[in-house]
This record gives sequence, C-alpha cells and structure tokens, in this order.
Amino acid sequence: MPNRQYEILPGSHGSRMQISARGGDVLRNPRMNRGTAFTHEERARLGLVGLLPSNVTPLEAQVHRAYGRFRAANTPLEKYAYLQALRERNTVLFYRLLSDHIDEMLPIVYTPTIGEAIQAFSFWYQRMNGVFLSIDEPDAIEQSLRATRVDPDEIDILIVTDSEGILGIGDQGVGGIQICLGKKSLYTAAGGLDPDRMMSIVLDVGTDNLRLLNDELYLGVRHARVRGERYDQFIDAFVRTAHSVFPHAMIHWEDFGAGNAHRLLNHYRDDFCSFNDDIQGTAAVVAGAVLSGVKAKHERLRDQRFVIHGGGTAGVGVADLLVRLLVQDGMDETDARALFWITSSRGLITDDATQAFRDFQRPYAHGLGELADWDLDQVGHYDLADIVRNVHPTVLIGTSGSGSSFTHEIVTDMAAHTDRPLIFPLSNPTSLSEATPQELLEWTDGRALIATGSPFHPVTHAGVLHRIAQANNALVFPGIGLGVAVCRATRVTDNMVAASAEALASLVHVTVRGESLLPDIRDLRRVSATVAIAVARAAEADGVVEDLLDHPVEQIFDAMWQPVYPQLIIED
Repeated sequence: MPNRQYEILPGSHGSRMQISARGGDVLRNPRMNRGTAFTHEERARLGLVGLLPSNVTPLEAQVHRAYGRFRAANTPLEKYAYLQALRERNTVLFYRLLSDHIDEMLPIVYTPTIGEAIQAFSFWYQRMNGVFLSIDEPDAIEQSLRATRVDPDEIDILIVTDSEGILGIGDQGVGGIQICLGKKSLYTAAGGLDPDRMMSIVLDVGTDNLRLLNDELYLGVRHARVRGERYDQFIDAFVRTAHSVFPHAMIHWEDFGAGNAHRLLNHYRDDFCSFNDDIQGTAAVVAGAVLSGVKAKHERLRDQRFVIHGGGTAGVGVADLLVRLLVQDGMDETDARALFWITSSRGLITDDATQAFRDFQRPYAHGLGELADWDLDQVGHYDLADIVRNVHPTVLIGTSGSGSSFTHEIVTDMAAHTDRPLIFPLSNPTSLSEATPQELLEWTDGRALIATGSPFHPVTHAGVLHRIAQANNALVFPGIGLGVAVCRATRVTDNMVAASAEALASLVHVTVRGESLLPDIRDLRRVSATVAIAVARAAEADGVVEDLLDHPVEQIFDAMWQPVYPQLIIED
C-alpha cells in the first residue's frame, strides 16, 4: 500500500477500500469518512470509539437526513453552501444525495446558483479540494500538482479555468475554481467518474473585475488580468507540466474568454487530449436537440436554414459541429457553411473589411454581394430581424446573452414560413434568455419545437402540455469524459464529439406534440453511458485509443463509480 491513509483497490471501481488511517484522520478525509454509518466493529478497529454518537445510521437514513437539511436551507446560496460542506465532509453521502435528487439539485450545484456562489467565493471561502496556480509563480506548477500526492495513472480528467468567461457573469478571478468543482460533481453524479480521479484547477492570471480588486477579502492575485506572451507562456507551462505529471488525463478547458477559448483548443488539441465544454459540449447538446427536432419534423438536416444569434464561443461551436454532421451526410463543406447566418455584436457576420471579426467567425462570413437584394430596416445594417425576414430560417438559435431579443415580430415572421420552427433561446440565466417558452408557443400557435439554456417548467398551450427541453451540457460532457477515460483516448476528435450528439438524439423519439427534444435530466446516468459508448467507438475508429474495448457496454457500465460505502479492508 502506498504511503497514504487509504487506497482504492485496483479493479474494484471504488467498491473496496484498504485503510490504514485511525481516529480523527478517518473522519477528516471525505473519501474515508462515513460518519454515523460506521459499524461498531469498524469503530473499534479504526479508533473511532467515543468520536461518534452511539447509534449506527445506514446510508439511506443519512441521505434522508441530509435531504431534510438541504430543504431546510432558506436560499439557493445557502443550499449550495450546505452541499459544498457535505462534499468536503463525506464523498459518498454527497454523491448519493445528488444522484437521488439530481433534477432538484442540478440548478444548485451548477447553473444558475453556482454563479452567485462564484461571485461570493472570497467571502464564503472554506476548505475545498482544488489546485490554485498563480501566473506570478510559474515555477511552482509542478510542485503544486504533485502536492496532491496522486500517482500519474490515477487522474483521468483535469478541469481547468482561467475564470475570464464564467457563465454569463464574466471575469471572476480566483473564484472560478467553483465552476470546476461544479463540473467535477456532475462528471461523477451523471457520468460515474470516480471523484478521486479528477482534479479541479484554477489558473489565477489576475482579474479585470474592479469589484474584486478593491475587495479586501479577495483571495486571488491582486493585479489586472495578464494577457499576451506572458499569458501564453504560463498556459503552455501548465499544459506541458500537467501532461508530464498526469500523462493519461484529459484537459477539460472551462469558461475561458472568447479571445482564448477557440485559440487554445485549436493550438493544443492535436498534441494533447483536451476538450472545451463551452465549445464542444455546448455544440454537442444543441446539435443533439437539432437532430431530434429535425427527426420529429420528418425532415433532413441539409434541408434546414440556420440563424445563430450570438457568434461567440458557443454559437460558432454549434455551427462548426452542425457543419461536420452535414459533411458526414454527404454535403460539401462550403455548401454546408452557406446554410448558416451568424450574428455578432455588429450584426450579421459578413466579408465587410471595415468590420473586425474574430478568426473563428470568418468562415461564416457572407459576401455583401449576396445581400444586395435584401429587404432591410436600415440600409447597410443587417440585424436579427433583417436576417430572419430575408433568410426564412427553420432553426433559430440564441447564444447572445441578450434577453428578449427573439421578439414577437421576429418569431411570427419565422413561423410564417416554416410549419415547425426550431427555436432555441439558450442564454443563461433566465433573465438573459432570448424568449420564454410560453412566449414562443403563443407566438407560433403551439408549433415551435423548443430547447432552452435555463430550466423552465412545462407550459400548457391550447390544452397541450409542452415539456421544455433544457440544452444542459450535463447531458453530454460527463459521457464524453467517461468514454475518454475508459478507452484512454489520447485525443478528443471532432468525430467523437459528433458521435456524442448523435447518441444523445438517438435517445429521444418525439411522436406527439409537446414531448421534449432531449432526455429527462433525471436519466443522466443512462444518457452518459450511451454517450460514452458512442465516444469510445468513435475514438477507436479514429485510432486514438490506448485500450480497445472488446465489450464496450459491459466495460463502460462496470467502470461507472457508484455512490455506496465501499467494503473496508482495515490494516492491523
């Protein structure tokens, strides 16, 4: 047994634990601790006699008590704080509680409540299992990663952020570690990845958030966000050191700013196993909803016309994946891109040389010549209403962060030219949603097929109950991570991401009006397993696996960690 207090025995997927710790050390370690669930015999052998109340409480009763504590919290932030404290106290109990109530707790441990928790990070700070790397101490990267005392083969995923593009609230400095911890929780609850085999990391490069810089309690480095060559050198040092220390780990890039997200993913993806959830995860879940909607209309993907309002990291990522799916269906790539009209803050992305667009947006630029005959509200301006009026889209996707931008005029115009419009207001939180499902159903006489970014309650229109699909990345990224980990993929390829979208869509069959375009969030484990199998098969087809899966269904299922107390093998 290594020089540590416990070891998960190889091949047991967490079901057997060898333990050498005693007394308070057992209770202080969340993976070993099971509180009042320790039997009297275990307490005697572990030196816990007198350190716990006399009654032995089984896991099911502990879950019942913890759920009552959760429900008793008065605000979402208080609920979040309770769950965070539980996670740092008792790993199994936390994940069993989260798994049993995933639909209720997902908005707490992730969006939207986690945004509030991130903003209050320095004030609410308590011990958490993460790694903090400072751009002012680049030579400490390896020391910091090794301080976790984890062996090289024991980490599957590194979840890392520089906190510049946190959800819809922007630059949050060192508080971005919370978004990584949230993603880690979902990887385990939804995808069954062992929580000990992941690591949450914040790259503290400073912040341009003046509120934080002037807060005496702020815990990050206190200077403006570093950019340019020094930033790139720090990122490169992290990537190469992380790969050296944990050679089999996938780097999960999370909430990087638009100026860096595509750039870093493209720079490293061919040399290191890396994945950007804001680009590829969002793209996969939205593409899955599009495929489901197109299937419900009994149409083909190539027959759609796409307007994406918001050509940032997420919006262009969606377009890129849909183009790949169209190419896989036999379309020429140039013809496929011509089906997309994408906006930025300046309006439609065009080849107008006077407009400064980002490099990743340029492949979707339309020539001004092809717009010469457009009917415009104002000459020279190509705004969303103009695009919808002239393009007659069948699919309208919102990633703009601009609340209520899908107006009555725009939606009714779209609905006048397509029988079953696919309309996806994806911006978070709810206040930034481009429209509400109720509005969309009223304006389209119940014909719209809808997926949203924020959770919405079902809507009844004309006697039909419409269950609103939530395009939550949790439907995809846990399965991608699981598939990568089980087959030990060395890269995350475009085909693997496309396979995840197709697997997601395969789980839904919309046969009557009002059914959801995406699986229920309560079915996350089945969804993740299905996605993981598809991802592993695509990885094998692309030749990027270290471990071939002879029986993928069995091997994926067996690899999924279960939130139950393991059998203890107590060293004498």
